[in-house]
Amino acid sequence: MGERAVTHARRLTLAHLWVAFAAFAVAAVLGVWQMWARSPLPAPYLTAESYFTSVTAHGVSMAYVLTTFMVMGFGYYVAETALGRPLPLPRFAWLGFWLGIIGSAMTAVTIFAGNATVLFTFYPPLTASPFFYIGLVLVVVGSWIWCGLMLWAMLDFKRANPGVPVPLAMFATVANAVLWLWTTVGVAAELLFQIIPAAFGWNESVDVGLSRTLFSWTLHAIVYFWLLPAYIAFYTMAPQAAGGRLYSDTMGRLTFILFLIYSLPVGMHHLFMDPQQSSAFKFLQMSFTALVAAPTLLTVFTISASLEIAGRLRGGKGYFGWIAALPWERPMVLATGMAFFMLWFGGGGGLINMSFGMNAMVHNTSWVTAHFHLIFGGTVVIMYFAIAYAIWPTLTNRLPMSPRLQRLQLWLWFIGMMVMTLPWHYLGLQGQWRRVATFNYSDPIIAGWGPWVIVSLVGGIILLASALLFVWNLLQFHSARAVVATDLRPIYALAVHPPERVPAALNGFALWNVLVLVLMVAAYGYPIAQFFIIDAPEAIVHRVNGRG
Repeated sequence: MGERAVTHARRLTLAHLWVAFAAFAVAAVLGVWQMWARSPLPAPYLTAESYFTSVTAHGVSMAYVLTTFMVMGFGYYVAETALGRPLPLPRFAWLGFWLGIIGSAMTAVTIFAGNATVLFTFYPPLTASPFFYIGLVLVVVGSWIWCGLMLWAMLDFKRANPGVPVPLAMFATVANAVLWLWTTVGVAAELLFQIIPAAFGWNESVDVGLSRTLFSWTLHAIVYFWLLPAYIAFYTMAPQAAGGRLYSDTMGRLTFILFLIYSLPVGMHHLFMDPQQSSAFKFLQMSFTALVAAPTLLTVFTISASLEIAGRLRGGKGYFGWIAALPWERPMVLATGMAFFMLWFGGGGGLINMSFGMNAMVHNTSWVTAHFHLIFGGTVVIMYFAIAYAIWPTLTNRLPMSPRLQRLQLWLWFIGMMVMTLPWHYLGLQGQWRRVATFNYSDPIIAGWGPWVIVSLVGGIILLASALLFVWNLLQFHSARAVVATDLRPIYALAVHPPERVPAALNGFALWNVLVLVLMVAAYGYPIAQFFIIDAPEAIVHRVNGRG
């Protein structure tokens, strides 16, 4: 598996990933300007409107465009290379791609026209131009096509290979597709039945409590849609890159199943400070949220064991000698170590966010921004880099010109992310709020924040340098020396004990979809139904336009 050159997926993957990383580069520039705007240093072009336009564009580019196109492109690559079969129905894959392109363009034009300063979380009763939302719906519809193709590819493989385990990389990719289908139900319902009618002027008021509850359905699970490609790389690519084997294929399958069933019924912990839901349901979802730590702990154990195998095969001795023996010069291994380090800090912050009492202390402060950026911008995005470096030789039939520049880019990203986010954690504990354009640093209470904000800005500048170097590194592949694709080594790790057969529950998702349905009904059944049972107050729609 993984030895054959990709066919349909080569062009599909390159197209999707270049769109993803182009959006990422734009978002990196906007992110640095936003930190500049919030610092004591005078920033150019700064108005409240330009700031929130930038924040909306940054959030949409990173949370929707980068992630969706990255997940889809990587999924097409995995479907062909892991299964060793041509991608089914490639025309539909291109249809999904162009729907995403059209939707992204519509959204971008609307944002930069000043008609969508509602951030990527929408914030009703603020209402953007309807074309902003329709563009995002097209991106989601394109991703649904991808989900269908991933399911089709897996079922096609199982029909052709009865009783054979689906390769772990593909099993995990389909788990993410199933997760995404469940995840988008909440935001799709909010957009189609509440926000888009309000944006067109068909409704003059909106039930904000219902909107926020529906979005909470999506708000946390979407993070795992972003995260799962990183975990696919942890399980199927990092052990191979390190020169070892995966400690346990079964652990991997359990991890992706647990992400599916635990990450969905937990979004209400984002509503701890909202009055529309009872404490009982908040406590229920807080408890469910604690379970999300289980698949991450399984992963830390399994991947650490896998890397220990590689280190000892390379001559590592003693309790920790295997760590030094690992080939840290290889980008995938280096990125995995950095991702785990950032996951430690980001995950620790998440445990605080999910606790009702501690959440009250950090709610709507820079602490939340730090947690989010360490998990997504840190652990997730650095593994996106590593995945790109690992698969670009196969996609281009070319080898990198300078692996040293790849390592430099990863180090810059890691250092920049830590320098940027650690001050945010401190400032959050000091009460610095988020979602504001500027601070009055002449206020003696706020003045002490200034040096820390400047430190974060320095981290952002380092991140921008890393982002631009990443794009440069990928461009270098296309002008490097051509090689024969079959000369490239397989990128997927074998397990210590490769499974010949696995239980049906670990080779498909029928059972787990039933369990997800039960959990979602328990977690969201009454919290959503109450808005139709009780005559809840609604807020007057405020439409955003180019005049602010």
